[in-house]
Amino acid sequence: MTETILGQFGVHGVQAHRDWPALTLEEAQAVLSHYDLSGLPSRIDWHSARPFSAAGLAYWEDGRQIFIKRHHNAVRDVETLTEEHRYIAYLHERREPVALPLTMANGATAYAAGEWTYEVFEPAQGVDLYRERMSWEPFFQARHAGMAGAALARLHLASEGYDAPTRHGRLLVSSMDAVGQTDLMAGLRRWVPTQSGLAEQIAAHDWERNARTTLEPFHKRLAPLLPKVRPCWGHGDWHASNLLWTVEDNAAQVAQIVDFGMADRTCAPFDLAVTIERNVIAWLALDSSTPVAYDQLEALLRGYQQIRRLNMSERALLTAFLPLVHVEFALSEVAYFGALLHDKASAQVAYDNYLLGHAQWFAGPDGHELLTWLEDFLMRA
Repeated sequence: MTETILGQFGVHGVQAHRDWPALTLEEAQAVLSHYDLSGLPSRIDWHSARPFSAAGLAYWEDGRQIFIKRHHNAVRDVETLTEEHRYIAYLHERREPVALPLTMANGATAYAAGEWTYEVFEPAQGVDLYRERMSWEPFFQARHAGMAGAALARLHLASEGYDAPTRHGRLLVSSMDAVGQTDLMAGLRRWVPTQSGLAEQIAAHDWERNARTTLEPFHKRLAPLLPKVRPCWGHGDWHASNLLWTVEDNAAQVAQIVDFGMADRTCAPFDLAVTIERNVIAWLALDSSTPVAYDQLEALLRGYQQIRRLNMSERALLTAFLPLVHVEFALSEVAYFGALLHDKASAQVAYDNYLLGHAQWFAGPDGHELLTWLEDFLMRA
């Protein structure tokens, strides 16, 4: 059997080259030999197109499968992955449908070898309807959005009581370390040095002036609301592609939740705002006649509210966070592409199109319309 290795999702869509080499069978066998799996796989038949890591499904001759994911240790080391795995275990104890990482004989759930760090899972339970969908692409239908909203609300309820600290300084995490400060510029000045290589990457951009001009006007609306924040861990990347579904037809419900790599201690409105930013705005096609999927947004919010009603403070926070939830992740991407991958073009896109471009869109007519719609809907819901 000839193995097909496709490209990956990049800053402009699907790209031919991969940032990290695809997993090899020999590599997978070496890693999986540290787990009690009764024999070793004979092939890898599928490679994920998701960015930031390399992942695939390893198969045994008897039909068994194992999902294996490899990270560069500058992105995720054993300690960093263990943070994520503790949160997953907490959710599992509260009957959330999460995929638990497999454990080695020494009790560890992450394995390091050279410059790489690995995590291993049983195959996700459910239908992977959105395997080929990138973040920033909508659901197939509004009903799926409603199911996703309800599932996110259940996750937020299950997360209550999980009091691990923020993942301060981790690369590629949906954080609010800087945005969540009452003084945005002071928060950014403290946070930027925690992202390896970021200060050097943005030095030539006059980033402080850009932040004051583009981001601070939105943050002035958020700052007075911040004392009302109730910290809570969230998924950090609640996109349809990180959900598995029960069936392939219109009756599909969420069967399992995967990929907690961007999770952090934020708050429920922040995590819900990330979900809106990821799923209902056509960032890759803003010139379309319908850049916002309002039917899906309404279904998402109604699904959420049926399980966990937002209080008045959270409703105001949700609208205020929405133009800013991308800020730290976008800057972290600048560091990732520019300092780690030495991909200057992608780092430039992350800075111009993502960090500044998304905020500029919210300041324009379509973004203003969305924020107004959201405020009005939340007042009535």
